[in-house]
Amino acid sequence: MSFQVDTAMVQAYKSNIEIQFQQKGSRLRDKCLVEPQSAEFEFYDRIGPTEAVEVLSRHGDTPLISTPHDRRRLAMRDFDWADMIDKKDKIRMLADPTSSYTVNSVYAFGRKLDDVIITALEGSAWTGKTGSTEVVFKTATQDVAVNYVETGGATNSNLTIGKLRRMRYVFDSQDTIEKGTPICLAITASQVLSLLKTTEVTNADYNTVKALVQGEINTFMGFDFVRIERLRKVSNTRYCLAWPKNAIQVGMGQDVTVDVGPRRDKRNSIQVYVNTSFGASRMWEEMVVRVACDESV
Repeated sequence: MSFQVDTAMVQAYKSNIEIQFQQKGSRLRDKCLVEPQSAEFEFYDRIGPTEAVEVLSRHGDTPLISTPHDRRRLAMRDFDWADMIDKKDKIRMLADPTSSYTVNSVYAFGRKLDDVIITALEGSAWTGKTGSTEVVFKTATQDVAVNYVETGGATNSNLTIGKLRRMRYVFDSQDTIEKGTPICLAITASQVLSLLKTTEVTNADYNTVKALVQGEINTFMGFDFVRIERLRKVSNTRYCLAWPKNAIQVGMGQDVTVDVGPRRDKRNSIQVYVNTSFGASRMWEEMVVRVACDESV
């Protein structure tokens, strides 16, 4: 005998998904600019810097300065999640925002959103009138090499104080970030451990790093540290990323679609199905710095 799931219960589950997804589903969402998006593609127009012209004569012609324009394309991507509920009485749990089903689906979408953000930060961006021109990551200027050292012969290392200083220099030398703007630095537990191992007890930085690891602070050398274990890793090399909030644009689908109902092909077991769309694009190449860290040392 089939049965119907109360419509109000489905709506309550949908509302819980939306609330939880915004609050604790992703570690990187609040480190980006986020806008609602309902179209397959959204375009964000940008203007580049110009130079002022010195006045060298009286009553001369007014100079016309051509302001460079371009745009970034943000493409939506679709994602879904589903689970089965065997017993009818468990459906009532769906109205509870702390339900294990709610939390489980939210965490799945949160991890996927973080993956999309990470890919956008170091992957290709798309520009041009129709968004068909590829812009690759600027490895020549925005990378800190895995073997970077401040003095002596180059040698592979995990995250060091020297690499942090170099990353800070890359940002400052291009003068693209206003003073006081927080810079998110996504790292893994391996990089936090490395900072402790490579910093001497007598070093003035040690107490700050120690406080960072203990959770007493989350900032150091102008970076706002976020630990996330989903950063790209090739062999022993982990690629950590640093950026200010306006370097990355996230587009969120206008609505989360939730469907809760019986599966006829599964003996009327209840299926919870959630679908949503989101995407991300790097807005400024000069505002993203990548550091390669050897986790084997």
